Amino acid sequence: MSTVLREVRPYGEHPTDVLIDGGVIAAIGSGLDGDEVLDGTGCVLLPGLVDLHTHLREPGREDAETVASGSAAAALGGYTAVFAMPNTDPAADTAGVVEQVWRLGRECGLVDVVPIGAVTVGRAGRHLAELGAMADSTARVRVFSDDGSCVADPALMRRALEYVRAFDGVIAQHAEEPRLTEGAQLNEGVVSARLGLTGWPAAAEEAIIARDALLAGHVGSRLHVCHVSTSGSVEIIRWAKSKGWHVTAEVTPHHLALTDDLAESYDPVFKVNPPLRTAADVEALRDALADGTIDCVATDHAPHAAEDKESEWGAALPGMLGLQTALSVVVEMMVLAGRLDWRGVASRLSEAPARIGSLAEQGRPIAVGEPANLVLVDPAARWTVEPAALASKSRNTPFAGRTLPGRVRATFLRGRATTRDGAVLTGVVSTAR
Repeated sequence: MSTVLREVRPYGEHPTDVLIDGGVIAAIGSGLDGDEVLDGTGCVLLPGLVDLHTHLREPGREDAETVASGSAAAALGGYTAVFAMPNTDPAADTAGVVEQVWRLGRECGLVDVVPIGAVTVGRAGRHLAELGAMADSTARVRVFSDDGSCVADPALMRRALEYVRAFDGVIAQHAEEPRLTEGAQLNEGVVSARLGLTGWPAAAEEAIIARDALLAGHVGSRLHVCHVSTSGSVEIIRWAKSKGWHVTAEVTPHHLALTDDLAESYDPVFKVNPPLRTAADVEALRDALADGTIDCVATDHAPHAAEDKESEWGAALPGMLGLQTALSVVVEMMVLAGRLDWRGVASRLSEAPARIGSLAEQGRPIAVGEPANLVLVDPAARWTVEPAALASKSRNTPFAGRTLPGRVRATFLRGRATTRDGAVLTGVVSTAR
């Protein structure tokens, strides 16, 4: 069945009709006809969003999230592909586990679920995992990370970078020197001192980024820095890129929008790793995303069951939901502030993450013949975040009760509508990568 998106604005530019047929963009122009017409007057059309950093919790913690519930949240947030992090139980450190996650995503069919493989066995940081086997598996893994833990051993990190170079893989590092963050609860600074919470120093992140950038430059391999959170990290990444090294980086929506002052409430919904930082750090991150020093926005969507989050601060697990609010946060912090236009949004939330993750059919231009992985956004709409109304099985959003700009009208995966006006459409069949 063909669909016409009537009077939509690709990349926020001039209104036009877009015909979707056979899983691709079949025509762009005025007065197009199709089996179905969706009035998109005033709406912005973007390539489907791609998230390089999603925790789906399956296998092992299906009480917090599943591939199905996380896929629904992603589709409602405008995503057509998500990279599933490997800190599951068991860890995604073998071909068998990554293929299980990949198949679950295919069965659900709402987004392309792309597994990330662990760098080390059990994410324990002692021995390299089966990187080649995961790369050769049906899941065709190209991104590897021990996220939640740092690959702290420099010799092991070097070997991992050398290994993945053979198939143009990338190591996505959780930059945290563990000896500097033992017992850490909050960004080290004025707020942590006032609250009596053990501080998480910026240097713990920055030292690992500097080390790994040097290693990546030395071996000629690809390094991706997860959830950058400090102004010092931005400067190191900018320096590494000036050397021509293959270093990319991501920032989360919450690090673009929130500061450590929120911990004054002792509400553990604001506990995250890396922690919320200062207003000066937030400003540096926004500037870096605008100028391209930081390549993309990644949600670090981290659902937690109520018993793991609704407790005293010290006992609560770190992490926040992000898939359904990410686009709106970027609109508020970057578009309405004049730091990014809609082409910039497409670059940072779709094109760059697809390129870093080696997804050939995602993040493509809105042009005739291209795959119809698309999201239609109403930039004038505003909505209030209600945790119970989110598709995730968990409720730990730091934006609860906040009214945000921009609402996803519809998401299309290879021409099939996966969501429409806030509802997930069932019976979607995904035809695979």
